[in-house]
Amino acid sequence: MKYLMCLLLVVCSGLAEAVVLEGVGHATIQEDNIDQARVEARKAAMRDLALQYDARVSARDEMENGELVNSRTEVSAMAQVRNATVVDEYRSGNLLRVIVRAEVSEDVGGSATCKAGAASGLRKRVAVTGFPILGSGQGGSPTVDDAGQKLPQALVTRLQEQGRLQVLASSHLQLFDNVPDAPTSQSNLASNRLTNVVQVARELGAQFVVSGVIRDIGLADPSAWGSSIVDRMQRGIGISDNDRRFEVDLMVFDGFSGSVIYQNRFATSADWSPDGNGSGGFGSAGFEKSKWGSAVTEVMDQMAEEVDGALECQPFMTRIARVDGRKVTLESGATAGLRPGDELAVYRSRRYFDALGSTPELQDAGVSVTLDNVHPDFSNGQLPTVGGQVNIQRDDIAIIW
Repeated sequence: MKYLMCLLLVVCSGLAEAVVLEGVGHATIQEDNIDQARVEARKAAMRDLALQYDARVSARDEMENGELVNSRTEVSAMAQVRNATVVDEYRSGNLLRVIVRAEVSEDVGGSATCKAGAASGLRKRVAVTGFPILGSGQGGSPTVDDAGQKLPQALVTRLQEQGRLQVLASSHLQLFDNVPDAPTSQSNLASNRLTNVVQVARELGAQFVVSGVIRDIGLADPSAWGSSIVDRMQRGIGISDNDRRFEVDLMVFDGFSGSVIYQNRFATSADWSPDGNGSGGFGSAGFEKSKWGSAVTEVMDQMAEEVDGALECQPFMTRIARVDGRKVTLESGATAGLRPGDELAVYRSRRYFDALGSTPELQDAGVSVTLDNVHPDFSNGQLPTVGGQVNIQRDDIAIIW
């Protein structure tokens, strides 16, 4: 009986987390084959359901003594659909619209691994920008004060070694105009969302932008590093506090909308006693020889793993660069893992005149582009109908789930 009650609680909790959503899908009726169009429209509606669910953002803030010590924001990327039902079907000429209603919940059975389908085998393009230091000069040494560029460079190296992403090094770019006000929660992202993130992603051709802020890189007791005989003596016998802190906010943004999809704060501290052979410089050859350098290296390893994990379950998205009749040119190619025969769903990117500064909406166009010519950095494909007939334009989005 006890085991039965536990099982019922688990089932009930899973059902309580489910939400009922309606997805809309469109398809073009070709050669009067309405059955095939109905299948395509239903698939498009299911993709719309997944897109709606994946857009939900979860946030968790941890407070100590009234201060924010950890802020983490993520977008759920694994969904389970139950009881899908077609609730409406409408035909207008050669266009068929289908509305599907279903219960959507997080796929708890896939928490350890991602069920992203074909997208998991593609290399999404990521730009890593600079990590400005809050309070210039707090490192107290030129070899430490360049951490704002050395940290993202080290992050780029780790992500490239993992080999699952296309990584663009842009440590010379600073995403936040006002470093002290850099976002620490989802609600503070509005000022940076479209003006910086989307612009950087567009210029670099990136699907995601990784950035952050180094909030603390200072010494626990700056006076312990004085040049007097007493100071040197105290350091020598180990009675001074030689620790150096390291605290950094890491953020991953969606390059098409500017929305944050992952955010976390990492912190550590350790003894900083460079031996004079280059071990004091941030990211230098002997960096890991110092205790502080070793502790920071572990944090950077964790940051790279978190970025990779946050993007693993995201769909692969690329912009449409050109539409010429049925021919479509995409901004991604073989380096991303695309191959001839791949099929990408097309979504329209829309903004409204009364909300030009808001996040663009993606609307399923009800058609797919099939690739027939793939180059390293771009690819060509064919639509089932002329792009103008379904209003497919430059800057619309092609997606593989």
